[in-house]
Amino acid sequence: MPTSSETSKAAAERVAAILRDRIVKGELAPLDRLVERRLSAELEVSRTPVREALKLLEADGLIEITLHRGALVSVFGPDEAVHLFDVISSLESLAAERLAETITAAGLQELEDLHGAMLEHFRADRISDYFDTNTVIHDFIVTGCGNPIVIDTHRRLIARARRGRFMAIMNRERLEQAVGEHETLMQAFRSRDPSAAAEIWKTHLLHTGQTLADVLGREADQTSV
Repeated sequence: MPTSSETSKAAAERVAAILRDRIVKGELAPLDRLVERRLSAELEVSRTPVREALKLLEADGLIEITLHRGALVSVFGPDEAVHLFDVISSLESLAAERLAETITAAGLQELEDLHGAMLEHFRADRISDYFDTNTVIHDFIVTGCGNPIVIDTHRRLIARARRGRFMAIMNRERLEQAVGEHETLMQAFRSRDPSAAAEIWKTHLLHTGQTLADVLGREADQTSV
């Protein structure tokens, strides 16, 4: 039977997951306030797990907590997007390279199934479902690479990168390009070609970072007018 502290931790993680998804998918915009009492009432939990969930989101870099203004969704700038995806692209391309060296038939089939589901969502224009499946694919590659340092470093950076990836695929041209890059990656895995896997995955994530930087730059220009 779970202790009260374990139950509280589980509640905090559930609340954090809900809020993280809202931030990633733009339901909560930069500088939106997260008010403990409102979230407590909406999500039917006490304020303690909400407070703990906000700390988790702050550690992810998704929100900022200040003494006078409370919890606010973080602002994401063009320069940060470029720098973040420069690092993410290096981590995930290394993960793809290592996975291509060791992937089993069962692992490849799991990726094929995920890739097929992602393509179905893309063709049906189910963007949220596409993104969720896409995220599972990215995470599969990282967790399957066998390098615990890559996995841990990626885990600490990925929340803000996911927000950026979702924003980037709102650009239809980038979305179609990304789907093609995923297919090229699958070809590299099918061929067990580590160099090709690393190359396309680095390119894929650098393209995402640049698209995001362009989007954020346009938003900043519109705000300043």
